[in-house]
Amino acid sequence: MVDSETIETKISDEKEETEENFDETTDKFEDKKDEFGEKFEETKEKGKNIADNVISDLYKSIDEFKDSLKNMQKTADQKYNDYKKATVQSLDVDLIETEDVYYIKAAVPGIDKDDILIEAGDNDITIEATFKAYIEEFEEDETAEVIASSLKSGKCIKTIRFENSLDIENISAKFNNGTVTISIPKLVIPKHKVNVE
Repeated sequence: MVDSETIETKISDEKEETEENFDETTDKFEDKKDEFGEKFEETKEKGKNIADNVISDLYKSIDEFKDSLKNMQKTADQKYNDYKKATVQSLDVDLIETEDVYYIKAAVPGIDKDDILIEAGDNDITIEATFKAYIEEFEEDETAEVIASSLKSGKCIKTIRFENSLDIENISAKFNNGTVTISIPKLVIPKHKVNVE
Protein backbone atom coordinates (compact mmCIF):
# COMPACT_ATOMS: atom_id res chain seq x y z
CA MET A 1 0.00 0.00 0.00
CA VAL A 2 1.06 3.53 -0.61
CA ASP A 3 1.76 5.43 2.41
CA SER A 4 0.33 8.86 3.09
CA GLU A 5 3.71 10.55 2.88
CA THR A 6 4.23 9.40 -0.66
CA ILE A 7 0.77 10.62 -1.60
CA GLU A 8 1.38 13.97 0.01
CA THR A 9 4.73 14.25 -1.75
CA LYS A 10 3.10 13.43 -5.09
CA ILE A 11 0.31 15.90 -4.42
CA SER A 12 2.83 18.49 -3.39
CA ASP A 13 4.94 17.87 -6.53
CA GLU A 14 1.90 18.06 -8.80
CA LYS A 15 0.72 21.17 -7.01
CA GLU A 16 4.09 22.83 -7.59
CA GLU A 17 4.11 21.69 -11.21
CA THR A 18 0.54 23.01 -11.67
CA GLU A 19 1.48 26.30 -10.05
CA GLU A 20 4.54 26.58 -12.31
CA ASN A 21 2.40 25.79 -15.36
CA PHE A 22 -0.20 28.29 -14.19
CA ASP A 23 2.47 30.98 -13.68
CA GLU A 24 3.96 30.18 -17.07
CA THR A 25 0.54 30.32 -18.73
CA THR A 26 -0.27 33.56 -16.91
CA ASP A 27 3.02 35.08 -18.09
CA LYS A 28 2.30 33.98 -21.68
CA PHE A 29 -1.21 35.41 -21.39
CA GLU A 30 0.13 38.72 -20.07
CA ASP A 31 2.70 38.83 -22.90
CA LYS A 32 -0.01 38.11 -25.50
CA LYS A 33 -2.30 40.66 -23.84
CA ASP A 34 0.44 43.33 -24.00
CA GLU A 35 1.26 42.40 -27.60
CA PHE A 36 -2.43 42.54 -28.57
CA GLY A 37 -2.83 45.85 -26.69
CA GLU A 38 0.09 47.37 -28.60
CA LYS A 39 -1.28 46.12 -31.94
CA PHE A 40 -4.74 47.42 -31.02
CA GLU A 41 -3.37 50.88 -30.15
CA GLU A 42 -1.33 50.88 -33.36
CA THR A 43 -4.37 49.92 -35.44
CA LYS A 44 -6.52 52.42 -33.56
CA GLU A 45 -3.99 55.19 -34.29
CA LYS A 46 -3.85 54.23 -37.99
CA GLY A 47 -7.67 54.22 -38.15
CA LYS A 48 -7.79 57.63 -36.48
CA ASN A 49 -5.26 59.04 -38.95
CA ILE A 50 -7.23 57.64 -41.88
CA ALA A 51 -10.48 59.10 -40.49
CA ASP A 52 -8.80 62.48 -39.95
CA ASN A 53 -7.50 62.45 -43.53
CA VAL A 54 -10.93 61.50 -44.92
CA ILE A 55 -12.63 64.28 -42.93
CA SER A 56 -9.96 66.78 -43.95
CA ASP A 57 -10.36 65.81 -47.63
CA LEU A 58 -14.14 66.04 -47.31
CA TYR A 59 -13.99 69.55 -45.84
CA LYS A 60 -11.50 70.56 -48.53
CA SER A 61 -13.83 69.22 -51.25
CA ILE A 62 -16.81 71.06 -49.76
CA ASP A 63 -14.83 74.32 -49.60
CA GLU A 64 -13.71 73.88 -53.22
CA PHE A 65 -17.32 73.18 -54.25
CA LYS A 66 -18.55 76.31 -52.44
CA ASP A 67 -15.81 78.39 -54.11
CA SER A 68 -16.80 76.95 -57.49
CA LEU A 69 -20.46 77.87 -56.88
CA LYS A 70 -19.48 81.40 -55.85
CA ASN A 71 -17.34 81.77 -58.98
CA MET A 72 -20.18 80.44 -61.16
CA GLN A 73 -22.61 82.90 -59.55
CA LYS A 74 -20.15 85.76 -59.97
CA THR A 75 -19.59 84.87 -63.64
CA ALA A 76 -23.34 84.58 -64.28
CA ASP A 77 -23.96 87.96 -62.58
CA GLN A 78 -21.17 89.55 -64.59
CA LYS A 79 -22.57 88.14 -67.85
CA TYR A 80 -26.05 89.37 -66.90
CA ASN A 81 -24.74 92.85 -66.06
CA ASP A 82 -22.76 92.94 -69.33
CA TYR A 83 -25.93 91.90 -71.16
CA LYS A 84 -27.95 94.62 -69.41
CA LYS A 85 -25.35 97.21 -70.39
CA ALA A 86 -25.21 95.99 -73.99
CA THR A 87 -28.96 95.88 -74.52
CA VAL A 88 -31.23 98.88 -74.56
CA GLN A 89 -33.85 98.66 -71.86
CA SER A 90 -37.20 100.37 -71.83
CA LEU A 91 -38.16 103.16 -69.45
CA ASP A 92 -41.28 102.86 -67.31
CA VAL A 93 -43.83 105.49 -68.34
CA ASP A 94 -47.45 106.47 -67.82
CA LEU A 95 -49.30 108.07 -70.74
CA ILE A 96 -52.47 110.14 -70.37
CA GLU A 97 -54.45 111.71 -73.20
CA THR A 98 -56.89 114.61 -72.98
CA GLU A 99 -58.69 116.34 -75.81
CA ASP A 100 -55.80 118.72 -76.54
CA VAL A 101 -52.72 117.34 -74.74
CA TYR A 102 -50.76 114.13 -74.14
CA TYR A 103 -49.07 113.79 -70.74
CA ILE A 104 -46.17 111.44 -70.08
CA LYS A 105 -44.64 110.68 -66.73
CA ALA A 106 -41.36 108.70 -66.90
CA ALA A 107 -39.59 107.14 -63.93
CA VAL A 108 -35.87 107.99 -63.89
CA PRO A 109 -34.75 107.40 -60.29
CA GLY A 110 -31.19 108.29 -59.44
CA ILE A 111 -30.61 110.25 -62.66
CA ASP A 112 -29.60 113.91 -62.92
CA LYS A 113 -31.75 115.98 -65.25
CA ASP A 114 -28.67 116.62 -67.40
CA ASP A 115 -28.52 112.86 -68.13
CA ILE A 116 -32.01 112.86 -69.69
CA LEU A 117 -32.47 113.43 -73.40
CA ILE A 118 -35.92 114.09 -74.94
CA GLU A 119 -36.42 114.33 -78.69
CA ALA A 120 -39.73 114.94 -80.45
CA GLY A 121 -40.74 114.32 -84.06
CA ASP A 122 -43.96 115.04 -85.94
CA ASN A 123 -45.90 112.26 -84.22
CA ASP A 124 -43.43 110.60 -81.80
CA ILE A 125 -41.31 111.37 -78.79
CA THR A 126 -38.21 109.59 -77.50
CA ILE A 127 -36.99 109.71 -73.91
CA GLU A 128 -33.46 108.47 -73.23
CA ALA A 129 -31.68 108.09 -69.88
CA THR A 130 -28.45 106.38 -68.85
CA PHE A 131 -28.50 104.67 -65.48
CA LYS A 132 -25.24 103.98 -63.67
CA ALA A 133 -24.91 100.59 -62.01
CA TYR A 134 -24.85 100.80 -58.21
CA ILE A 135 -21.58 98.83 -58.09
CA GLU A 136 -19.86 101.76 -59.81
CA GLU A 137 -20.13 103.69 -56.54
CA PHE A 138 -17.72 101.13 -55.03
CA GLU A 139 -14.98 101.37 -57.68
CA GLU A 140 -12.28 102.04 -55.07
CA ASP A 141 -13.19 98.97 -53.00
CA GLU A 142 -11.86 95.90 -54.82
CA THR A 143 -13.72 93.55 -52.46
CA ALA A 144 -17.14 94.86 -53.55
CA GLU A 145 -19.13 92.41 -55.66
CA VAL A 146 -22.68 92.29 -56.98
CA ILE A 147 -24.83 89.72 -55.16
CA ALA A 148 -28.15 90.73 -56.71
CA SER A 149 -29.00 93.35 -59.31
CA SER A 150 -32.50 94.19 -60.44
CA LEU A 151 -32.24 97.98 -60.84
CA LYS A 152 -31.90 99.37 -64.35
CA SER A 153 -28.40 100.12 -65.56
CA GLY A 154 -27.05 101.29 -68.87
CA LYS A 155 -28.94 103.12 -71.60
CA CYS A 156 -32.75 103.08 -71.39
CA ILE A 157 -34.94 104.40 -74.19
CA LYS A 158 -38.69 104.76 -74.63
CA THR A 159 -40.23 105.88 -77.92
CA ILE A 160 -43.94 106.63 -78.05
CA ARG A 161 -45.85 107.13 -81.31
CA PHE A 162 -49.07 109.14 -81.42
CA GLU A 163 -52.04 109.15 -83.77
CA ASN A 164 -52.10 112.95 -83.89
CA SER A 165 -49.36 115.30 -84.99
CA LEU A 166 -47.56 117.06 -82.13
CA ASP A 167 -47.10 120.76 -81.51
CA ILE A 168 -43.32 120.39 -81.19
CA GLU A 169 -42.71 124.06 -80.39
CA ASN A 170 -44.85 123.95 -77.22
CA ILE A 171 -43.69 120.67 -75.63
CA SER A 172 -42.53 121.19 -72.04
CA ALA A 173 -40.80 118.89 -69.54
CA LYS A 174 -40.30 119.13 -65.78
CA PHE A 175 -37.92 117.08 -63.68
CA ASN A 176 -38.96 116.40 -60.09
CA ASN A 177 -38.08 113.69 -57.53
CA GLY A 178 -36.82 111.07 -59.96
CA THR A 179 -39.60 111.57 -62.53
CA VAL A 180 -39.93 113.57 -65.73
CA THR A 181 -43.36 114.94 -66.61
CA ILE A 182 -43.79 115.92 -70.24
CA SER A 183 -46.74 117.91 -71.64
CA ILE A 184 -47.23 117.42 -75.38
CA PRO A 185 -49.91 119.59 -77.01
CA LYS A 186 -51.63 118.14 -80.04
CA LEU A 187 -51.11 120.07 -83.22
CA VAL A 188 -54.40 121.51 -84.32
CA ILE A 189 -54.24 122.18 -88.02
CA PRO A 190 -56.86 124.70 -88.97
CA LYS A 191 -58.99 123.74 -91.89
CA HIS A 192 -58.58 125.98 -94.88
CA LYS A 193 -61.46 126.46 -97.25
CA VAL A 194 -60.49 126.04 -100.84
CA ASN A 195 -62.39 127.98 -103.45
CA VAL A 196 -63.29 126.13 -106.59
CA GLU A 197 -63.08 128.12 -109.80
